[in-house]
Amino acid sequence: MKLIVGLGNPGKEYENTRHNIGFSFVDKYISYKNIKDNWIKKFDGFYLKTSIDGETVIFLKPQTYMNLSGISVRKVVDYFKIDISDILVICDDLDLNVGNFKLKTSGSCGGHNGLRDIENKLSSNNYKRLKIGISRNNNIDTKDYVLGKFSKEENSIYDDLFRQLFNVLDDYFKLPFGDLMSKYNRKNR
Repeated sequence: MKLIVGLGNPGKEYENTRHNIGFSFVDKYISYKNIKDNWIKKFDGFYLKTSIDGETVIFLKPQTYMNLSGISVRKVVDYFKIDISDILVICDDLDLNVGNFKLKTSGSCGGHNGLRDIENKLSSNNYKRLKIGISRNNNIDTKDYVLGKFSKEENSIYDDLFRQLFNVLDDYFKLPFGDLMSKYNRKNR
């Protein structure tokens, strides 16, 4: 069983913001796969249970706000008895340029409060990540920047990137994670 966690903040005011790219990607992937959009409100989040390539998969969008994402993740992990090595968290990353992404097997939170809370609640940082670049703007306070909306140009870039990432997630269900990283990780362009 795999757990795919898209990170973001609940509420209309946060839709289409940089910090909500995890929510956005999960929603678009489910649409791409023609999975019935049957989200269930439970575990302080919305979850959807389905099967992909014979694997049971749970998609989760925590509704606890970004900084408390671990509450929802911990509840799902405990309820469904999911191994930490079977968790993939999808989130924004300020250190990657717009249009870039990086797969990681584990590691520090890198200053990302959602990842920090997941690490704290799981007492581990050995879960997998798909980090999607949002760049950094040193002229804008970080909090305001990550909660800001995408420009038209950025939206176009993400439409193209998401199509690539659909293939990455499809392969996630088929390949060992090391092979997946070898196939897709690349330097910032």
